[in-house]
Amino acid sequence: MNKSTGEGGGTEAQAKDVCLRLLTDRARSRAELAERLEKKGFTEDVAHRVLDRLTEVGLVDDADFAEQWVHSRHTYSGRGKRALALELRKKGVDQEDAARALDQISVEDEREKATELVARKMRSVPLDDRERAMRRLVGMLARRGFPPGLAFEVVKEQLARAGAEDF
Repeated sequence: MNKSTGEGGGTEAQAKDVCLRLLTDRARSRAELAERLEKKGFTEDVAHRVLDRLTEVGLVDDADFAEQWVHSRHTYSGRGKRALALELRKKGVDQEDAARALDQISVEDEREKATELVARKMRSVPLDDRERAMRRLVGMLARRGFPPGLAFEVVKEQLARAGAEDF
């Protein structure tokens, strides 16, 4: 059997091509690439060799992937640390790399992003029923992975600010 051919899958060259195509869309974790190769029928041995080589040349780097993911998802999608930690775990990033990446986000960064999200959402939430508005806004932040205490605090501040301006 040819060294680069897996029993049930394709060659290393084919597996490398699959990985490179996937990496042109966005950075991916090693586990994501391994999963895609498995779904396409490549043997574990072929996938492992290809992923080792891509790691060796710096195209697959879970620590770098985690940092990019955290920055992007926090900045542009408004995700809190808890949601980001879960996303990284689902993507197969080890806990150490995930923790280092999540350390990029300070408490102040999280508060600032939560405040921005609440201010934006308040434009479409009726403020005539303060309790209902509070539940909706805190719930929105909770779904995005912000800590409950921070979410409540930020929403309370923003509602008070809106109340001071409206009345």
